[in-house]
Amino acid sequence: MTGRVAFFDVDETLISAKSMWDFWTHWARTAADPPARCDLAEVLPDVSRQSREDANRAYYRLFAGVAAARLEEAGRSWYAGYRARPDAAVAATLTELRRHQRNGDRVALVSGSFPACLTPLAEDLGADLVLCTRQITDQDGLLTGEVLRPVIGEAKVAAVATALADWSVDPASCFAYGDHSSDLPMLRVVGHPVAVGADPVLVEHARRPGWRLLPALVGPLDTV
Repeated sequence: MTGRVAFFDVDETLISAKSMWDFWTHWARTAADPPARCDLAEVLPDVSRQSREDANRAYYRLFAGVAAARLEEAGRSWYAGYRARPDAAVAATLTELRRHQRNGDRVALVSGSFPACLTPLAEDLGADLVLCTRQITDQDGLLTGEVLRPVIGEAKVAAVATALADWSVDPASCFAYGDHSSDLPMLRVVGHPVAVGADPVLVEHARRPGWRLLPALVGPLDTV
């Protein structure tokens, strides 16, 4: 194991979908009782007017009263179907993740998504750590609808900083991958930032020395 860590944003950086949105479609069709509307824009009509953090919190309130164990089971069911898609991964980023693993680097997934979606992905890919939004449960194991903190923007920086401190790793030796301008704070923390896709803010930064830019072409989520 080297003294380096590669931090990967997940949605549209490592996988091609927005996991929370894709999971909702699965949940609405198969697990919700009674079945919910599959179009999340209908369920959360004002989400486009909210900050990313507020929209994140609004999403998790949809699961208030659901047993945490039931959501975890639904997440594994969703992932089993999702990973079979021929367009499940962002090919170049997945290749980078495998390269880091071959080189002995630690791999951490950093996302505003939640363990129900991210745990099966992390297990499948052999990630060492998942830094994500954590839902709050009550004493009966039911989700309250609230979260500890959406892991978005500066919260990603805090999560990454904690991981670096826990592992006693120099940020200058580490890597981070992200596809959206909200990932910029995380990318700036490390010595080797990598922009993925065509976000204009990140593309502009990728022109600077020390930055790289990867295409967002999709492919299968192979584990080899």
